[in-house]
Amino acid sequence: MTTVYIVGLLLITVVAANIIHLLWPVLPLAIYQILAGIMLSILPIDTHAIVLEPEIFMLLIIAPLMFNDGQNVSFRQLSQNIRQILSMAVGLAVVTVILVGGGLKLALPQHFTYALAFMLAAIITPTDAVAVKSLTTNVEMPKNVNETLEYESLFNDASGLVLFSLATGTLTSGEFSLGHGVLTFLYVFFGGIIFGSLMGWMLIALRTTLMRTHVDIGSIVIPINVMTPFAVYWLAEEMHLSGILAVVAAGIVHSILYDQLRLTSSRVQNATTTLWNIIASLLNGFVFVLLGVMLPEVVRQTLTATILKLALLALGLYLAMSLIRYLWARFKLVDMHSKNPKRDGLLLALGGIHGTITLAMAFSIPVLTESAQLATRNQLILLAAIVILISLTVGTLAFPRLLPAKTKNYTNDEFQDQLIHTVQYAIDELSESPENKKEQALLIDQLSSQMTLTFKINRNVYDRLASQARGVEMQTLAELRENGVVTAKEEQVYNRMIGRDALMHSQHGLFAFLRIWHYRFKWKRLSHKLHKHHPQTFAQLQKIHDDKTLQDKSKVVRQQYFDRLESIFNMTMTDVNEFLDEVQTSDNVHEVAMVRRMYLNRQQTLDRFHSRGEMDINVLRTLAIEAFQDEHSYVQQQAAAGVISSDLANALNEHISNDQLVCIQSFED
Repeated sequence: MTTVYIVGLLLITVVAANIIHLLWPVLPLAIYQILAGIMLSILPIDTHAIVLEPEIFMLLIIAPLMFNDGQNVSFRQLSQNIRQILSMAVGLAVVTVILVGGGLKLALPQHFTYALAFMLAAIITPTDAVAVKSLTTNVEMPKNVNETLEYESLFNDASGLVLFSLATGTLTSGEFSLGHGVLTFLYVFFGGIIFGSLMGWMLIALRTTLMRTHVDIGSIVIPINVMTPFAVYWLAEEMHLSGILAVVAAGIVHSILYDQLRLTSSRVQNATTTLWNIIASLLNGFVFVLLGVMLPEVVRQTLTATILKLALLALGLYLAMSLIRYLWARFKLVDMHSKNPKRDGLLLALGGIHGTITLAMAFSIPVLTESAQLATRNQLILLAAIVILISLTVGTLAFPRLLPAKTKNYTNDEFQDQLIHTVQYAIDELSESPENKKEQALLIDQLSSQMTLTFKINRNVYDRLASQARGVEMQTLAELRENGVVTAKEEQVYNRMIGRDALMHSQHGLFAFLRIWHYRFKWKRLSHKLHKHHPQTFAQLQKIHDDKTLQDKSKVVRQQYFDRLESIFNMTMTDVNEFLDEVQTSDNVHEVAMVRRMYLNRQQTLDRFHSRGEMDINVLRTLAIEAFQDEHSYVQQQAAAGVISSDLANALNEHISNDQLVCIQSFED
């Protein structure tokens, strides 16, 4: 089985777990991903092949995750909370590694060397911001505790990774010198920061220059941003510096200099943010699914008695780390500005939830050759996994009992209802103008799609409204014929167009589609027979086709023909629009929008037959800006009148702004 196929299976499993969590968010997402990995391991595939080399794992998984964490940091908040960050991410991390590692060596000297104990302590020390957020989604976490946990998780990963690298190097070489170790640490630590900062500055300068000299080159600058962590990590490691600290520093430099790029290209910034959110989500899920895949194999290779010992040891390690975290807060070694120190200390202890980085480092453990019972790589991975599961389980059970439930002062139904009213207000304002009807029709279709994302069309209502609209159209056509405005031939042709639309937009659209292609095929066969059996007749027709004079006359006649059809269409649409405006309510607004879209499609079909049918992009853009401004104004009016809450108004405005960006960009394309 190829590596590409395996990676594809893992990614599919990640997506499947995410969907299940979305539909049934009872357990943390990480648990769903681990269970999905276990299910994947049941399939008849070679799970031994799903093992990445430690160096590759650090490059492909940890480097981009750490870079993304760095570039999401606010430098202003970073500078304001530097003491808090150093206390949690450096001080607490180092103290935890020393106390837990030393305790392991003293408690189990026959199983752990100092290097192995400190390596394990470094693995289980980092916390995971994503895991914490997944457990606190539905509860009100105090702001001071939440910020402390976020700052810690952003930077203690780097501390743990540096200590992990030093312990791993000592373990594999078997030698450790205090003086040499200190010099190596300083070179690796500060060298990685300096190198990453320089690389980040150079790459951001390159992106800025490109974007200033070439209006919008997202296809170039976005790949540069995505490739940055891989390039920085690889070059730093080649120079024997800390690749992880280098990518963190590069990410922080990006966050510092992003203010220079925020408004240079909104499309690039939105695309970059969205892309990195997807990458981070997939990589986090990839690690947990990989754990689930490997867990059954690791368990099968471990004796039941050993598993119980590992579970007890993992519980002891978790309790020890939680106690250290609680005492760190109670002795005010970190200033959280607490009004309730006891509660905040407990929340800080429970917030030490481990996740992706812990697993990633566990998978990065080199293959050990020592014969001690607990010194095998698989058992260390299992031990780290149990620590993660314990922290997730305790957090899942404890947070809902210690914290109040998070409440939202509006429901999804209220949001959808207000969105419908908002969009309809903009459509009504747009329809009042008698000018630019073609552009109006296209924009109304775009605006209507705002309301149909989470709404299921009632097919019976739509068919009834479409039938009634066609009845109005045919009645208007008959009146035009009686008044001599249209000829009998024009009435016949236009009735065929109405019948075709009725056929194409009914529930039998597939058969209509096949029927149209059947007649096209018959026409091609007839043309082929004419050319084969009656070459002289075909030659005469071809001569007429090639005659420029006749061809020009034909174009004029054809132009006049479709101009007449469009004129009839505009006359009938006046009555159809009046009918749709009269019958439209908040209950059938989506079905009415679909009927309008049917007529818009006919308008666009007529437009394709003559040059005057082209849409004016500038007019479209102007109308769109005015329409979305009307939506914002309506939301503001409703909020000022007390009809909707400020939270609902903010949610609506955010939704409208995103829709406006997508709509304007679609016109530019």
